[in-house]
Order: sequence, then C-alpha cells, then structure tokens
Amino acid sequence: MPMHNATHLQTAFHYLAQAVRLRLQAHFSKGETLFSLPVYDDEGSKAFLDQAVGFQLKDEERVVLLLALVPHAVPNFFEKIILEALPKSGDFPELGGVKGKHHRGMIPTGDTVLFLLGGDELGQRLEVGKVLEAVHPFNQRKILYLEGVREGEPSMSGRLILDEEYVQLLLKGYVSVPKLSAQFPAQYISTQLEWEGLVLPHKTLHQIQELKHWVNYNDTLLYDWDMHKKIKPGYRALFYGPPGTGKTLTATLLGKYTSKEVFRIDLSLVVSKYIGETEKNLANLFDKAQNKNWILFFDEADALFGKRTDVRDAHDKYANQEVAYLLQRVENYPGLVILSSNYRSNIDDAFTRRFNSIIHFPLPNSQDRFRLWAQAFPQKVALSRDVDLEFLSQHYELTGANIINIVQYACLYSLAQERDSISMDLIQRGIKKEFSKEGKVY
Repeated sequence: MPMHNATHLQTAFHYLAQAVRLRLQAHFSKGETLFSLPVYDDEGSKAFLDQAVGFQLKDEERVVLLLALVPHAVPNFFEKIILEALPKSGDFPELGGVKGKHHRGMIPTGDTVLFLLGGDELGQRLEVGKVLEAVHPFNQRKILYLEGVREGEPSMSGRLILDEEYVQLLLKGYVSVPKLSAQFPAQYISTQLEWEGLVLPHKTLHQIQELKHWVNYNDTLLYDWDMHKKIKPGYRALFYGPPGTGKTLTATLLGKYTSKEVFRIDLSLVVSKYIGETEKNLANLFDKAQNKNWILFFDEADALFGKRTDVRDAHDKYANQEVAYLLQRVENYPGLVILSSNYRSNIDDAFTRRFNSIIHFPLPNSQDRFRLWAQAFPQKVALSRDVDLEFLSQHYELTGANIINIVQYACLYSLAQERDSISMDLIQRGIKKEFSKEGKVY
C-alpha cells in the first residue's frame, strides 16, 4: 500500500471507529446521549476518498464507503469496538453484519448502515436507506451495492459489497487489469506496432479515421456543443473481411493512440447452453465496462450477433432473447463497441441498422502485399539476393497474418541452419505451409 494511501486510510478508519463508538454510546444510553456524526476535518483524507469514487462525498456517504472497505484492511475492526461496549460479549443484532466463509471478522450489511447512521429511529433509517438505492451514484457507478438475499429475507441483511476495482484503487492506488474468467469473459489486448504498420486501402483507413474522431471529440460534441439530447450514447462499428486482414490490429491501435484500454470478448465464455447464463455473462461484462471508456472488441461476432432463427423450440426462443438482450446492452453502452466478422451478411439485420460505421477489410492487393512483405522481415538480417518481393507480391494471394507466419517460419529455419541471410526457398516453403493449412493448392 502506498504511504499516502495508508496515511489517508488510517485517518479515515479512525473517523469511522469514532462514529461507531458514538453510535454505540447513544444506543446504550437509552436516549440520554444524542448521536451525531463526528466532524471529518482532515481535508487530505476527504479529498483522497472523493477522488477515488469520482464525486464529492457527503459525510454519510463517506461512512458507507468506509464500512464497505474496512473488512479488506482491518479484519477485526468491529470486534475490537464491540468488545469495548460489551466486555462480556454476546449477540448484538442491531449492528447487523455477517461472517464470511473464510473471513473471520464481521462483514457489514445494509442493517449495519441503517443502525450506524439511523439508530433506532424509523424515519432516519428509511432516509439513510436511500444511499443504497439503485438511483444513487454508488449503485449507478458500480462502486458498492448490497448483495442479494434469499427470497423472503430482508434486503438490508445482504452484505455490503465494495467493487473489487475500488478496493484495489483505495488500498493500492491503482487497478489491475481484469483477468479473463467466466465472471469477466474478456481479455486485455494491445500492440507494439504503429499506424504505419497497418496496411489497408485508403477508403478503409479513411473510415477508421472517423472512429478516431469519435473517441477524441465525442464528449465535446455531446456536452460542450449540447448534443447529448439528440445523439445516442456510444459508437458501434462493424469490421468485416477475411481473417488476417488487420481487424484486431486496428482495434488495438485505436486503443493505443486514444489512450483507451481494449478488451477482446471471448465468446466461448459468454455463450452458455444454460438458459439465462448468457445474459448473466454479458451483464457482468457490460456492468464492469460501463464507466471505464473501454473499447469492446467482439471477435468472430457471428456466434452471438448472427441472424436470429425462426422459433421452433424453447432453445430457439431463448437464443433470440439473448440476441435481443445483447442488442439492448450494445446500444446503451457509452463507449466504442467493435464487432468483427468474416462476412457482413452473417450479422443480424437488427444490428447492422444500428452501426455508426461498417468497414470492409479486404484481402490486400499486390501493391499492399509488397508493403507487407517489405516491412515484415527483421532489419538485422539480410535477404538473399534471390529474394524477389515483387514476384512474391504478384503471385501469391496472402493476408498480412499469412505473411508474418511465413516470415517467422523462414527466420526460424535460417537460425536453425546457421544461415546469415533469409533465402527465397525458405520463404516459398513457408508459403506452401500456409497454403496447406488453409486447404489451398500451392
């Protein structure tokens, strides 16, 4: 934990402990002592918490945030204070709280919030409860929430959960890139290449420029030019064309040069044979991304965005519901969503009507293939005198990805054979290997 984080959090937890002690004193005095939150007078600590959540917290909101955070930093926080008030121990249901499966300390619940800020007075408790409602920034920004409970149990008995990203931000000062999992079916992708390494037709590059304009100037258009009432949030683009033509590279370059993180969605983790699970997986993804300005890249999107089927059985019905749910989430996402497909016709018409841009990534022509060949070889190794890039460009229809695979093959064999240059025969053997992989005749 960075030192400045630790200093601010020590101050914050000291304040929370003071608030809990005052509430317990008021409770056990049976009305003789009135409760009021202590004054939070450390401006540095207040600013630290405000900056972490992205808005200016009221004192009550600050208490709720600290209640959700404290089990992650001080496991015995509540036990120490309760032991002071109840030396002989015993049950104290008014405070709420539950034990975790592995965590041995108390985990606050909604009841903990109500007691600490509202005491036993019903009107105050009802007012305090609003901080946990769906319309509050805590919920809308996915900062903290109440865990769901079994049917019939009071909703306020749910655990107070602080989103893992805010736990990391407050304790470590930064947020780790989410790991690919069933709960987060997406993987961070990036590139070390530059725009100059992207070889595409002029028309395609011009359309990509439109996406860069949106990422760079959308906020100005919506809010400075007051267009937010007329223009839907977000931007939706379809990249279509054969594999290996630069669709993924374009997505990563857009992220690199607009300082946005790019996540490629793993549809094998999204799509589930179990009814309702696909929507749940998608909800996890979009909820996580909602306020992050991430670029979401759905590779091989046909699996989820394909044409809807005629309803013949319950499976078809739910498959169509999944597409409808996905359409809604994509349309409401405020960032850039890119769908990638081999064929434009594979994508459901309901999606194509909503795309802001539909961009074709064609197979490179001979001129583009020459550029791809010329920049693919390592600069530290010479090409043999018999290597004819013009011949290769004219005679073999290959994608950029094919060419990189061929160059890798030729380089590895050159190293294995201790050659000081890359020969034409090794390149042509690599071409033959690529053709064989794709079922083509060399």
